[in-house]
Amino acid sequence: MDTKFFEAGNVTLQSGLTVRGARLAYQTYGSLNADRSNVILLMTPFSAQHTDIEWLVGTHRTLDPSRYFIVIPNLFGNGLSSSPSNAVAPASGSRWPQFTVADNVQTQRRMLQETFGIERLKLACGWSMGGMQAYHWAALFPECVERLAVICGAAKTSPHNRVFLEGVKATLMADAHFQDGYFTGIPERGLRALGRVYASWAMSQTFYREELWRQTGCSSLEDYLVTNWEGNFLRRDANNLLSHIWTWQHGDISANALYGGDLSKALGAISARALIMPSATDLYFQVEDNRLEVARMRNAELRIIDSSWGHRAGMPVHNPVDDAFIEAALRSLLEAPAGQA
Repeated sequence: MDTKFFEAGNVTLQSGLTVRGARLAYQTYGSLNADRSNVILLMTPFSAQHTDIEWLVGTHRTLDPSRYFIVIPNLFGNGLSSSPSNAVAPASGSRWPQFTVADNVQTQRRMLQETFGIERLKLACGWSMGGMQAYHWAALFPECVERLAVICGAAKTSPHNRVFLEGVKATLMADAHFQDGYFTGIPERGLRALGRVYASWAMSQTFYREELWRQTGCSSLEDYLVTNWEGNFLRRDANNLLSHIWTWQHGDISANALYGGDLSKALGAISARALIMPSATDLYFQVEDNRLEVARMRNAELRIIDSSWGHRAGMPVHNPVDDAFIEAALRSLLEAPAGQA
């Protein structure tokens, strides 16, 4: 399917800068019913585009397009929506205006309203940065979100998570192509190094000890690192990656005029029936962070994914056990009564 675009026009960001001619890329699956009550918003994670996660949608899956109208908006900075890689002067290069998660979801809401007349979501969901966006939806527009599913995500980026990303960012920026605040060429050395650093954080110690990487079809650990991790980041634009790292590091559902930095107030305002699903072995979106969040929410359940796949338990492409767990959890959430606004 051809990618769809919402021409957002001039978008004023939380920073006070205005992005002129902003474009939000998205894709839809299934049909919107007459009363617009079957809408599921599935959001993209770090560095990914909708094509990377649309395998989660299918008539054989919980996100069934024969029942639901599923919309996947692309994060700003991912190469399809407005991004450093497609920016034009003067808002290009080191002058790229960074988007917060809140900036993203504000424009996503406009797209749903102006394009489809959608005012309410049956479910807002996502993994990793996708889960962070879902959290923002439920906090910023509590009257619009009936159900919330956050998979290996958080309401606010933790201090340790920020430090992890500092290491990822520094590895990439050490490449000689990084000059005056942006990349002037393709930093192959930096992207390959980034892949190897990321591999140690995204997967757990148990994953490597038990050689679970063999389930991905790789013949050796080195084959796995080159194919799955170096290969993954070589597909990405380095300036886009830096943009997404900035967005991730500044993730906070309370960092806005509505909540004034009061995270407890923001969490307490979420009225959606919420399912918060961390991985037991995630090294940077930790269970304890989610446990503290759920304690401050009205109608939330902490359901831990008992997995050795670390952060990637939440995007189980090669992991049928965790895939079945998440599918069953989402199905139970969709069948349960909606939260009370």
